[in-house]
Amino acid sequence: MAMGNPPPLTPAAFQVLLALARGRAHGYGIMGFVNELTGGSVQLGPGTLYRTLSRLAADGLIEEAPGMTHTGPHDARRRYYQLTELGRQAAGREAALIGRLAVAAAEAGLLDQREASA
Repeated sequence: MAMGNPPPLTPAAFQVLLALARGRAHGYGIMGFVNELTGGSVQLGPGTLYRTLSRLAADGLIEEAPGMTHTGPHDARRRYYQLTELGRQAAGREAALIGRLAVAAAEAGLLDQREASA
């Protein structure tokens, strides 16, 4: 399914794409970004993270980043990932959907209006 419309994104998949929209990252960096972004309420475990990375790569939404330099002995095992153009489009569509859902939630009285636009 590497071309065309990717399947709907799971929350974990969107979080990974969001992390990679900021630039290339390795798995531990992605996990840290999601943990920090959510104030610790979401923690991607290694199993979930690496299954998600594998699925996103198979769907053509991410790819291994070429030419990453490794500065330490432990870094040689790290794989760095980056968004593809299809991944950026999929993340943008999902972000727009989440924005619309947040506005609807605010209009339904579930969120303060300031939270919906934050």
